[in-house]
Amino acid sequence: MAFKFNFTKEHLAALIPGNKKVEEWYDALADILPKYDIVTEARVAGFIAQCAHESGNFMTLEENLNYREETLLKIFPRYFGAGKRNAAEYAKNPEKIANYVYMDEFRTSKMGNVKEGDGWRFRGRGLKQLTGRENYTNFGKSVNMTAEQAAEYVATEKGAIESACWFWNAKKLNDVADTGDVVKMTKIINGGDIGLADRQSRYKKAMEVFGGKVTLKPVAESASESAATATLKKGSKGDLVKKMQAVLGVGADGDFGPGTEAALKKWQAGKGLTADGVAGPKTLAAMGIK
Repeated sequence: MAFKFNFTKEHLAALIPGNKKVEEWYDALADILPKYDIVTEARVAGFIAQCAHESGNFMTLEENLNYREETLLKIFPRYFGAGKRNAAEYAKNPEKIANYVYMDEFRTSKMGNVKEGDGWRFRGRGLKQLTGRENYTNFGKSVNMTAEQAAEYVATEKGAIESACWFWNAKKLNDVADTGDVVKMTKIINGGDIGLADRQSRYKKAMEVFGGKVTLKPVAESASESAATATLKKGSKGDLVKKMQAVLGVGADGDFGPGTEAALKKWQAGKGLTADGVAGPKTLAAMGIK
């Protein structure tokens, strides 16, 4: 199956500005997307818009775990600190960090990481940050690979794309893309409306570059989010972030930055919640935010 429109390397270059490997990414997209029937203007525009937002124009493809001691204490209070392991012994050692905080024996939410070295071996990679042995195993089955082989594959351009296509296919996002509903795509991919304006903008630009008709729901109409469905994390903006910041006692500017994330993790830990720095419905309810 081939693309049903003229998708060129020049098109891609316009959609991932600053990326120095446009030719490699274009070749990989041209090889992988048709396998998943992502071949129309709307489907390719939706896929690239979402993935470019998630990966910073296809340039952030691996989780950064190169944390300093003070950062470890803020981000992983459940694992480091008084009565726990010494953060200084893990600082600036990404492999050692991953092989501690991502191993099932130390976690309440399991990732399938049960063999020595799994935490590092199955760290987040790809355009959709595939993480954990369980996810790598499931993806690997779809491409006739072991989890270990899949981990190596996802580190390549083709693997980074195909793992995202696997997720896209599993969530039936082609059907959503056909409607041009970027809001629904975003909710399925992100769990909320985080980054919606940028995703909308990227989709609009892609459709214009491809020469298709742009049909978007206005952001003001579709971006309303309630605490019952919201998922707030670093990068989020808006009134719900302001309300959360007020509870945390940090500057309520409505911009979820590193300081807000650190304060949230500390607050979650103090309430016996998973201290992941992400405020979903459970955390927001505990804060009394509606």
